[in-house]
Amino acid sequence: MDLPQILDGEDKTSMLGNRIRKNYRHVRKWAKRTCTDAFRIYDWEIGRYPLAIDFYAGRFCVQYFSRDRDCHEPPAELEAETTKVLTSIFGADPDSIFWRSRIKRAKMQQYEKTGESGEFFTVHEYGVKFRINLTDYLDTGLFLDHRETRRYIASVASGKRMLNLFAYTCSFSVHAAVAGATFTKSVDMSNTYTDWGKENFLLNGISLKNNPIIRADCLKFFDEEIRTGAKYDLIVIDPPTISRSKKMDQMFDVQLDYIFLISKALKLLAPGGAIYFSTNSRKFVFDETQFPNCAILDVSDKTIPIDFHDPKIHRCWKITGL
Repeated sequence: MDLPQILDGEDKTSMLGNRIRKNYRHVRKWAKRTCTDAFRIYDWEIGRYPLAIDFYAGRFCVQYFSRDRDCHEPPAELEAETTKVLTSIFGADPDSIFWRSRIKRAKMQQYEKTGESGEFFTVHEYGVKFRINLTDYLDTGLFLDHRETRRYIASVASGKRMLNLFAYTCSFSVHAAVAGATFTKSVDMSNTYTDWGKENFLLNGISLKNNPIIRADCLKFFDEEIRTGAKYDLIVIDPPTISRSKKMDQMFDVQLDYIFLISKALKLLAPGGAIYFSTNSRKFVFDETQFPNCAILDVSDKTIPIDFHDPKIHRCWKITGL
């Protein structure tokens, strides 16, 4: 795993460049020590640069946050300055810089596939390998803000059985399996992401025999799983804030549906087990009185990576039975 050095003689007149340079120097030593080559190098720390820039094994994903729903392309001068900064600091080829636009969307609007290039490559996170795609989807295949959440849960996964709901590309499950989990089950409704998850397991030399990946609506999955009598030591629930897939009978809203999710998950929890529930919703309110027979601990401070400057990027709770 190779991380680039900052080039000598780079232009230091850009506020954006100076911040990226400072951030990268701060995170690079940690990244080399932990065998990690996917991390954030800029996190919208300067108001005039509404960007998040992530480094993925020599490539750069630049997310532009548009306030205008009707005009979501970045201004040409912002794109030009960002490209100049990344090429001057890292010697990056402009073709290695990939742009995304993030806009506030209507609640019922879904994120669609954006391309068909099929260009996948591998990154490392604490030595665990993941397949990344920066061209075909709005998201890359790995939510970097949950890097420490994955590490945190993996640290207690050895010898455990884990259920991963809304699994996306199965990164929580892969980390747990690498850490010695005896069994994981990952559930997601997307064929694309379940196939992607299988590839992540195989990329790390892990058999799918004890790590099944199920394509199912998580809201419907519970009752069938409860009927089987299955029990899990660890249950991860990291749902979207809002979702309305054609494969679902109803719209999912984390604020409205979290009580159902956790209540059902408790019926699958083995004695002494723990549920880890997280959300990126900034308006989310957790009503602990809904679970009087549980101990609930906000563990968000243990799950925010050093390269993310927004402490509200997500919140995470550990839920155990009394």
